[in-house]
Amino acid sequence: MLKKNEMEIQFASQSVNEGLARTAVSAFFSQLDPTVETLYDIKMAVSEAVTNCIIHAYEGNGEGKITIKCAYEDDTISVEIIDQGKGIADVEEAMTALYTTSDDEDRAGLGFTVMQSMMDEVFVESKVGEGTSVKMKKSLGN
Repeated sequence: MLKKNEMEIQFASQSVNEGLARTAVSAFFSQLDPTVETLYDIKMAVSEAVTNCIIHAYEGNGEGKITIKCAYEDDTISVEIIDQGKGIADVEEAMTALYTTSDDEDRAGLGFTVMQSMMDEVFVESKVGEGTSVKMKKSLGN
């Protein structure tokens, strides 16, 4: 039997909403009865992507919107995090471990590295001045 489902949510780019993003995505994919480890990986990847939107795309101003689209078909889940922020000039450079545009010393520049380690595929599209889309996939292996 083919299993298909999808959802979409949108919220303000405020750090308080990072937990909302993790919880909503976790609840959606819990229908598939993933392992605790797999669910943790998905939540961490979503958290990193949302944090990137808040800190980098909107520079923490809390005024932008973040959209999350989730879907699954059979045993493959997909998550897309979208912002209409400032965009990334060089996606390849931005995905390099330890690269950050933030002056905040608490930022390690590992967001994309964490996403790549938690998910099977991570694809980033960005246009300066228009925003960024981070698409991630993971097989549940069921």
